[in-house]
Amino acid sequence: MHFASDNTSGAAPEIMAALIRANDGYARSYGADAAMDRVTALLRDLFQSPEAVVHLVATGTAANALAIASHCPPWGAVFCHTHAHVAEDECNAPEFYSGAKLVLVPGNHGKIAAETLGHALATTGEGGVHGVQRGMLTLTNVTEAGTVYSPSEISALTALAKAYDLPCHLDGARFANALAATGASPAEMTWQAGIDVLSLGGTKNGCLGVEAVVFFNPEKAWEFELRRKRGGHLFSKNRFLSAQMEAYLTDGLWLRLATRANAMGQRLAAGLAAKPGVTQAHPVQANMQFPMWPEGTHARLERGGAVYNSIPVAKGREAARLVTSWSTTEADVDSFLAAF
Repeated sequence: MHFASDNTSGAAPEIMAALIRANDGYARSYGADAAMDRVTALLRDLFQSPEAVVHLVATGTAANALAIASHCPPWGAVFCHTHAHVAEDECNAPEFYSGAKLVLVPGNHGKIAAETLGHALATTGEGGVHGVQRGMLTLTNVTEAGTVYSPSEISALTALAKAYDLPCHLDGARFANALAATGASPAEMTWQAGIDVLSLGGTKNGCLGVEAVVFFNPEKAWEFELRRKRGGHLFSKNRFLSAQMEAYLTDGLWLRLATRANAMGQRLAAGLAAKPGVTQAHPVQANMQFPMWPEGTHARLERGGAVYNSIPVAKGREAARLVTSWSTTEADVDSFLAAF
């Protein structure tokens, strides 16, 4: 009954098998391996973007921070949701690598509201040389509230940014879960919706540790390479990153893993909805949820062996963050519900 994070699960067998195969023999280093060429071809095909440029890193923080730094000058504002991962969970890495300022934009259920973004864009940079300038927009899908942007919602927000000629980044640490939840294609969720660069997550969805940064605007790709090397995130044995990403994308594995995680999230949410006194703070749309329940439930669940993150709330109520993963089973969910 492990629901603390999808980071706590192991790597999928297909990923581990690919790493074992990659360990055989020799391969060129620093991204010149043959598997890296195949990864690029796979992603260009999946995203219907023949000119896309792809680079790999080992962590989501590196992917986000370096992608943002490659698109925003140090005097620029990076517009993001108040509770975005880049704002709350990356120890100022985006600011460190870019020198830019994060401008927090509110919105319900983890999504930036169009009206608040419009206001932030309109009022930023009005102080001339004395103030921060408009820099770029970054969105997160799946959001930190477990909700999902549709392609049309992304398009509406990127259109506001594009009116000021700003680039747009998508933090897709759980991108596969967003696709599985909406049925959208990779292209519809990204460049067709106005996204210029994507951080495509693998680690949370069955990989050992790999993220792809996909540039739909190739002009910034060389700068990213330089920043990746300067920042200490260029792997010499890149083949072990390539092997993971290639296996992840082959034969739809990435979407199958995400679909399983989402399905277990829905099973868990449905089971909790049948329990007295349980409410959800946000709509449950993918593999992450934030239920609230009567006081005393934490202690009962912990005695039963459940592992998850508790959240402080008002007296008489308790709240939790529950995340299902590719390896969550029906038995895991049912055991949690029984312990509840």
